[in-house]
Amino acid sequence: MDPLSDVLSLLKVKSVLSARFEAAGPWALRFPAYRHMKFGGVVKGSRWVWIEGVTDPVKMEEGDFCLLTDGSPYCFASDPDVALQDGDAVFADHLDDDGIVRYGRGDTRAISVGGVFEFDDDVSGVLLGVLPPLVHVSANSPDARSLSAALELIRAETESVRPGATAMAGSIANIVLMNILRAHLAAHPRSAGWLGALSDPRIGAALRIVHEDIARRWKVDALAEKVGMSRTAFIERFKELVGLPPLEYLIRWRMTMARNALKTGNDTLSTIAATVGYVSETTFSSTFKRMFGQSPGRYRAEVRSRT
Repeated sequence: MDPLSDVLSLLKVKSVLSARFEAAGPWALRFPAYRHMKFGGVVKGSRWVWIEGVTDPVKMEEGDFCLLTDGSPYCFASDPDVALQDGDAVFADHLDDDGIVRYGRGDTRAISVGGVFEFDDDVSGVLLGVLPPLVHVSANSPDARSLSAALELIRAETESVRPGATAMAGSIANIVLMNILRAHLAAHPRSAGWLGALSDPRIGAALRIVHEDIARRWKVDALAEKVGMSRTAFIERFKELVGLPPLEYLIRWRMTMARNALKTGNDTLSTIAATVGYVSETTFSSTFKRMFGQSPGRYRAEVRSRT
């Protein structure tokens, strides 16, 4: 798989599409801290979004999406100057039987939707650590076409309670996440960490090569040759963009895959070691312990004792 698909597959994304919010008149809602990520989309009208104490208010127009990654309390409002109310309480008090939250008096001026993404804590930092606290994708962005299609699905799905709503909501939310990340990458190709490195023609190619054959005994010279760079230039560029030398990145990703296999499967240590490129189970175990502070066997035992 490509690196982004690899990471998202290990994150074990749990996604939930929240209630549709239809508002009239002036309004401003504050929501508490959360885990991992939240997203919002504007179906009709506009609204402002900001993270309390972290970002300035950003205006979202119809068709825009945002991704919140900071985990801090955040606010949505028709106007940033309106007095804030408890968002959770408003949603609880104004949720109708059809699953729509209707708030305010008069004609509906704004309709918005949102959702939450929660990840496996073991690897969530791989993605969360390289994203800004607030990602805003405009409907006018060249890379927002897929998000526009997703918004139409969300619009239809949230108009009423329908059979299969939970499964559909999760699928749509995952589509939204992937396309927000794609749009962010296209607009900010020099983003920090491996996420931004994916946009670099040569280092991105090297990452894809490594992820496609993680068990191969890669040498730096071979990777550099495959992407048309000298060994020295390749190491320097890779470290500059990814934050790690090529072989250290390879080892870290192998151990991340191994930890996931220990947590979710029943393969023997020797099988897992071979899968991630280690002929020697002893070498694999010592590398795993050096990175995570405990042996693979102890890690598996602890994980199973918690379930």
